[in-house]
Amino acid sequence: MSWSDAAPHRRAWLGASLAAALAAGGCGFTLRQPPRLAFRSLALTGFEPRSSLADDLRRQIRAQVQLLEDPAKAEVVLQALADQRTRSVVASTAAAQVRELQLRLRFEFRVTAPDGRELIPKVQLLLSRDMSYSESFALAKEHEESELFRDMQSDVVAQVMRRLASIKV
Repeated sequence: MSWSDAAPHRRAWLGASLAAALAAGGCGFTLRQPPRLAFRSLALTGFEPRSSLADDLRRQIRAQVQLLEDPAKAEVVLQALADQRTRSVVASTAAAQVRELQLRLRFEFRVTAPDGRELIPKVQLLLSRDMSYSESFALAKEHEESELFRDMQSDVVAQVMRRLASIKV
């Protein structure tokens, strides 16, 4: 088959590919969106001043509702009770060199109305990840640890957002 003989086949293949792409575009596929919140304002309390978890929550919440500093003026108050990151050794060699670590992120919170009525009782989210460790690659492992904590934090924020979406004020 020569180059000129293949041209009609290429056009047919291109037309079929274009039709398939247009059909896939109309299938309803969309990227996952954060759950919709059913209230207009929220206040965050109890977080440490430079909490990265609080920053992520603010970013997600601010996209949908107004964030207020004064809990008395907000429809919903999210109170952080604990925000802890821990790292523990779970395996070591006979020479006392660390071989495996366990990273844990623990976040406790509750959600109330300004009048003190409990909308979501105390919830504890506990995530953990195991990580191998080697002194030879200490810098790379430090970066891996921060990435794992960032991943766990994103998971916690998503879980909190789903719980906040369940609130009907």
